[in-house]
Amino acid sequence: MPEKPEVITVTKKLEKRLLNRKIISVKVYYDNIIDYPSVEEFCSEIKNQTIRSFSTRGKWIVIELDDYYLLAHLRMEGKFFYRDINAPHEKHHHVVFNIDNQEELHFVDVRKFARLKLIPKDKINEMPPFTELGLEPWDKNLTVEYLKDKLKNKNIPIKTVLLDQSIITGIGNIYDDEILFMSKINPLTKAKNLSDTDLENIIKNTITVLDKAISEGGTTIRNYTSEEGVTGLFQNNLLVHTKVGEECPRCRSIIVKIKVGGRGTYYCPKCQIEK
Repeated sequence: MPEKPEVITVTKKLEKRLLNRKIISVKVYYDNIIDYPSVEEFCSEIKNQTIRSFSTRGKWIVIELDDYYLLAHLRMEGKFFYRDINAPHEKHHHVVFNIDNQEELHFVDVRKFARLKLIPKDKINEMPPFTELGLEPWDKNLTVEYLKDKLKNKNIPIKTVLLDQSIITGIGNIYDDEILFMSKINPLTKAKNLSDTDLENIIKNTITVLDKAISEGGTTIRNYTSEEGVTGLFQNNLLVHTKVGEECPRCRSIIVKIKVGGRGTYYCPKCQIEK
């Protein structure tokens, strides 16, 4: 699944091509991709809306229009492709936006898990997903005290907690492993048992890991690409994720893989001792 760096990378690619362009019309070929409102309202209300800005919130792409925010969640394999306006419709191209530059923007998803929302601007902070998301990794309010309060009753592994988008938003499985390795924290450690120093390290290393991944265009593992023919490079910098059986880059012990909360988890049993 694309995580925060991949979502930011996709967003930057869209911005370069679509900022200040107008959406003339839209066709929906798979209704379930539209999470809100109804498909009929979505198609009607988005007509002739100009694209004003791009941003992200958690793993959501946020596209500001004249009167609405168009939100896109890529889930497992969602992608945006560009096509000429007269190109034939292709399988798995579920939503097609007709843009005023004689191009079409196609929202593509083989697995059909991706979602789009069209929310009025005055409702954006009153509706999901914004009402359900925690702090962004770079938010100045992401402090040790904030995390202590959120984790004080969490008797579950820190690996699982970092995937909870209602606490820190944007961290997924790949970067979770990398953050915990850099912080020398065992993924099975109960969240409530972490020290202030541990929490400081999580905050610091979350920013370090995500900033580096963003600078490399994200991580290309399995089926993620930011656009056709473009892949991220951060997989070349991964320290533990996918490195089972290899030497730890810090102590030369062997990296192992376990399951935590059903998620494949990679760590060094010597550097990351459970508390």
